[in-house]
Amino acid sequence: MGIAGVGVGNEEGRSARKRRLIMEAATTLFLRNGYQGTSMDEVAALAAVSKQTVYKNFTDKEGLFSEIIMSVATTVDAFIKLIGDKLHNSKDLAADLPVLARQYLHSVMRPQVLQMRRLLVGEAARFPELARTYYEQAPERVLTALAPELKHLDERGLLRVDDPALAAKHFAFLVLGVALDKAMFFGDTPPFTDEELNHLADEGVRVFLAAYGV
Repeated sequence: MGIAGVGVGNEEGRSARKRRLIMEAATTLFLRNGYQGTSMDEVAALAAVSKQTVYKNFTDKEGLFSEIIMSVATTVDAFIKLIGDKLHNSKDLAADLPVLARQYLHSVMRPQVLQMRRLLVGEAARFPELARTYYEQAPERVLTALAPELKHLDERGLLRVDDPALAAKHFAFLVLGVALDKAMFFGDTPPFTDEELNHLADEGVRVFLAAYGV
């Protein structure tokens, strides 16, 4: 039983590695050539696996593209946890909000996240459901997590928030708006240094607290 178990484990390990290699190769090609300019043959060649192995793991190119896009959406999980950790019992919003804002901005401005966002926006007409699902699972999930925390801060007397959902959107756009808008047009050349991103995040918080602070 032990020997058989080891064999199964090794097989699962090889399958997982091949799947990872396929996704990495496909990501490289989609970002370099776009969806239309990428073929499953090229994915197999770059991943150094057979075409049969590619199709064993992914039914078609659309399914492979969808899984890669949605894998990026899961990167918001850690940030959503940070929202609760930083805000729920905060006693000093002037200190805690900038930490949250900086992490928010830096996570969104990571090169691969920006590349995937550009790619998905370009393919939104071809994949409207995928684009909608990505929005719901990434940007909208952050807003949905942030709104009740802002309401809780209002109840604790630390903010004045009549419409928590709208306040969450204001926070997001004040922190992300300038950097994200510019980055969408700059390809792989970072338009801001880390120091500049921190400054934008801090200023976004300052304006937010000017509007919603007590």
